[in-house]
Amino acid sequence: MAIKAIALQRGDTIGLVTLGSPLDATTINMRVQYLRNMGFNVVFGNYVYSIDGIVSAPADKRAEDLMDMFKNPNVKMILTTRGGTGVQGILPYLDFDVIRENPKLISGYSDISVLLNSLYQFSDLITFHSLMLIDFRAETPTYNYNQFFAATSTFTSPRAIINPPEVVRMGINPGNVTGPIVGGNITSIVNAIGTPYEIDTKGKILFLEDTHTPANMILRYFTQLSMAGKFNDCLGIIMGECTNCPVAYNTSYADLINSVLVPTRKPLITNFATGHGRFKAAVPIGATVNMNATNNTITVMEPAVSWGQ
Repeated sequence: MAIKAIALQRGDTIGLVTLGSPLDATTINMRVQYLRNMGFNVVFGNYVYSIDGIVSAPADKRAEDLMDMFKNPNVKMILTTRGGTGVQGILPYLDFDVIRENPKLISGYSDISVLLNSLYQFSDLITFHSLMLIDFRAETPTYNYNQFFAATSTFTSPRAIINPPEVVRMGINPGNVTGPIVGGNITSIVNAIGTPYEIDTKGKILFLEDTHTPANMILRYFTQLSMAGKFNDCLGIIMGECTNCPVAYNTSYADLINSVLVPTRKPLITNFATGHGRFKAAVPIGATVNMNATNNTITVMEPAVSWGQ
């Protein structure tokens, strides 16, 4: 049974970690002030501001920051500053048993996807494909904040995830399935195939999204997922947007969904607003979800958080 961390409340302490690429100090400070204005306390990992080339710090140090947050009894939520690249490198340094014994809310997307799925897979922890520190600013749509807090702070069940009016979601292949939901950024998920942290989609609903990835690369990723059995094993497929993804060889992301995913005959929903798009639905990785592609609905069937003691 999946482990649920205690629900987030105003006044709680959020621990910040930079687990992939670095983020400039000015942006971090502005976003931290926004969190504080919302009523949260903030503590910092040792390497939040660090820069070590493409990543913020060596993998073992970034993992150390994350483990320190899990072990800190004052921290209620762990919030990643950004994604970028390199998150996969911290996984061998994590103690999944310690994490299981000290469950926390943790939120992110992009390259954080590989971490979110690994925490569910190896620590049984429900994690959140939702906002990062970089998103906490006045320009972020209200929809995104509503989604974030509905997932991490409320016990509403069942909870329908509805796209904003600006993004039209579509049911393509009919079908009605229920199971744990896994997935996230395509690039991040595919990079872990063939490693001990390869995503397990058997009996699960798989959702995917990406950004700035040309169609020829998306085809490569779809082929890898298919040959690794990820589409065959899953119950259904929910495709998010591919924001700013260039057409290649006169072929678009939508064309590839039609040519590669529709023939799987799996229940299929497309244009799900989450991840890199302007609108970001909060997806609780590991929670039980009903996907009704016939009626074009996605419903979280249980609270993703606990009451605590």
